[in-house]
Amino acid sequence: MSNFVTAVSAAPPELALAHFESEFTFETDCWDVHDALSSDSPGFVLLDVRSPALFAAGHVPGAINLPHGKIIGSKMREWPERTLFITYCAGPHCNGAARGALRLARLGLPVKIMAGGITGWADEGFILETGIAGTGALQLVEGRY
Repeated sequence: MSNFVTAVSAAPPELALAHFESEFTFETDCWDVHDALSSDSPGFVLLDVRSPALFAAGHVPGAINLPHGKIIGSKMREWPERTLFITYCAGPHCNGAARGALRLARLGLPVKIMAGGITGWADEGFILETGIAGTGALQLVEGRY
């Protein structure tokens, strides 16, 4: 009996392998970002591409706020050439991370998206920092520090 799941056959394993391996060249997840940020050298710059107000209300500790519409070549020259950037936004319902990643790719910069965004970060139980970058303010957000 056919249904929407089985109506189209699955890809052959060799095509599935190529497809799923390639996904990791475009995105990472909250757990892996959190783990990397816990190290002395995460190997990337984490960009919160939402508005300054949303960033101040709660963001991933260590993230830099750079709204996707403000990603331009002159601002990106602050980092060494070939710096890997990871973008995130509100979550799966938001395309801001993709907009930011597109702008970075157009500038010739390596980029991945943090799948899940703030929603995924909170779902994992990780802390959110509040305030503007550089204030050092860490406040209680949704029952977590």
